Amino acid sequence: MDVKTTAAPGVVMLKPRRFQDSRGYFSETYNQRAFAAAGVAADFIQDNQSYSAKAGTIRGLHFQLPPAAQAKLVRVLRGAVFDVALDLRRGSPFYGRWVAETLTADGGEQLFIPQGFAHAFCTLVDDTEVAYKVDDFYAPQSDCGLIWNDPDVAVDWPEAAREAVLSDKDAKLGRLRDFVSPFVYEREAK
Repeated sequence: MDVKTTAAPGVVMLKPRRFQDSRGYFSETYNQRAFAAAGVAADFIQDNQSYSAKAGTIRGLHFQLPPAAQAKLVRVLRGAVFDVALDLRRGSPFYGRWVAETLTADGGEQLFIPQGFAHAFCTLVDDTEVAYKVDDFYAPQSDCGLIWNDPDVAVDWPEAAREAVLSDKDAKLGRLRDFVSPFVYEREAK
């Protein structure tokens, strides 16, 4: 598996190997030992999947508040996305900043986003399906988010987002400057 760290502490891009032949390919998309060796120690307990009909669909910036905070392992089953992680951990050297990676079904890339980050993606093509694992159950009372186009965050969204397709909920989310973060950055042990 190829592993690439990002500028955001804890956010990791992973690309499992694919074994191809005339029939197509086989890939082990998750192996607890291999992921732990790559620094991903989350205990995933729920799988989610979304389908977006139109390019430019934005979902996010979503997260769950403690005690139901979620780490996510995101991958694309069909299509492509611009995937964003925004650091919300007080005390983090990266607080209030974001990283993004392009994930594609053809490439098989996966992005691990630890607890304490908001997550969003913009679909780059029509008919995109995204699957992700989380390490805590969905908890409606902990559901939270920030507006995708917050000028203080200033995500450099791709051209597909020019005419963003949003849910009513996502169109009404608040801004980072009004959010009092319950997340705290914990330095990794050396």
